[in-house]
Amino acid sequence: MAQVLEFKLPDLGEGLTEAEIVRWLVQVGDVVAIDQPVVEVETAKAMVEVPCPYGGVVTARFGEEGAELPVGAPLLTVAVGASAADTPGPGEVPARDGRQDPPASVNGNSRPAAADAPGGAAEGSGNVLVGYGTGTAPARRRRVRPAAPAMPASSAPPARPSPVPPAPAPTVAAVPGQDASRGEGPVPVISPLVRRLAREHGLDLRELHGSGPDGLILRADVEYALRAAAAQGRTAQAQAVVAAAPAVPEPQPAVPAPTVAPGGTRVPLKGVRGAVADKLSRSRREIPDATCWVDADATELMRARAAMNASGGPKISLLALLARICTAALARFPELNSTVDMAAREVVRLDHVHLGFAAQTERGLVVPVVRDAHARDAEGLTAEMARLTEAARTGTLTPAQLTGGTFTLNNYGVFGVDGSTPIINHPEAAMLGVGRIVPKPWVHEGELAVRQVVQLSLTFDHRVCDGGTAGGFLRYVADCVEQPAVLLRSL
Repeated sequence: MAQVLEFKLPDLGEGLTEAEIVRWLVQVGDVVAIDQPVVEVETAKAMVEVPCPYGGVVTARFGEEGAELPVGAPLLTVAVGASAADTPGPGEVPARDGRQDPPASVNGNSRPAAADAPGGAAEGSGNVLVGYGTGTAPARRRRVRPAAPAMPASSAPPARPSPVPPAPAPTVAAVPGQDASRGEGPVPVISPLVRRLAREHGLDLRELHGSGPDGLILRADVEYALRAAAAQGRTAQAQAVVAAAPAVPEPQPAVPAPTVAPGGTRVPLKGVRGAVADKLSRSRREIPDATCWVDADATELMRARAAMNASGGPKISLLALLARICTAALARFPELNSTVDMAAREVVRLDHVHLGFAAQTERGLVVPVVRDAHARDAEGLTAEMARLTEAARTGTLTPAQLTGGTFTLNNYGVFGVDGSTPIINHPEAAMLGVGRIVPKPWVHEGELAVRQVVQLSLTFDHRVCDGGTAGGFLRYVADCVEQPAVLLRSL
């Protein structure tokens, strides 16, 4: 008999807590294999295809296309060990296996019925992130849930904090029969981020009852446990204050916020737009930024690029040349390739240059990151930037390709503007802006001439350096633009 397993939206990493369903890749009644993509979702970082860790027949889907689901919410159910003919239709309610669990083994765990199917076809992989393929799936184990102890009639159930988390509420107190299975070895959690979150707040993971498959502890479990602990502390303190304080009149309800004028349209801040809003707001709040700028004669740089492309081989992009100039300048002024750790009150200078470059797409502004840009030449930078730009346009950039930058290059000249004072991409320390390159009157070798002029601007975190360092960086970049031969000293 088939066993119905529920697949929940996994933690996709990088601190993401929700995702929007873009397109379902399977229908109810379809047969899916282990790690087959079943839904395409859009996070604040990128478009991601989510694979299902179970093989079987899809019996139900949760959420329509366009719906936003939190991490830990059910995505679909799969009848493991059943054929398509044995499953209910789309209008029927799938019946779960009503058999009692087999007796627990010595360590308090037992194998599910699906794991005993011939050939192991009913086993799940446990891998829920794109790119994590599996070979032979390990035998899955399921803990035995003991019956909850009866609650005295005089005691009331503890108040549940609001809002209600999407994932099933974890039990903070130790569960009988669970210590035997968790007494040795690491506690299974869905990602290192969850383990670090618990460690930073002094939460013992062995006291949590995970809501994921086989008791896997999710991010929502840890967050709910922290909220529950905080709520219990506030409740006890409030009861003591109320007992000692005299009665006071109830406060008047707050005046509601004014509504928008008739005809106004509200656009939800979610997905990429919401992520950009959050990050830029944080940058503006936390970083004391300053901006300096300079005009530069880019005529010789344009000639050098034309000569490179005329010699044959792959074409070199102007953005790649500017990126190569940035990496050379950061080698001379490493203060700008850093980040600020306010908790430790330290400036962390970084050894590698992971160069982000702004790219405008139909989904909004994204900043792909070129890893180890300092180790690439102009040809390598051109190829990598072209690859990432194409992925940005098609919406296939992964979260890893959009994070981890140490410095950003922003070519806003493509919009036909000369200058800008951009907001730093938190937690970086600086951003170089490049305006349009246009013919302008310019004094060249003592005579007035028409030259290709560009405005360069540098926005920097004033905590990592003073104006002298920022000015030196920008002047070096301008010198390389005006006289590309200056780069020969560092090649």
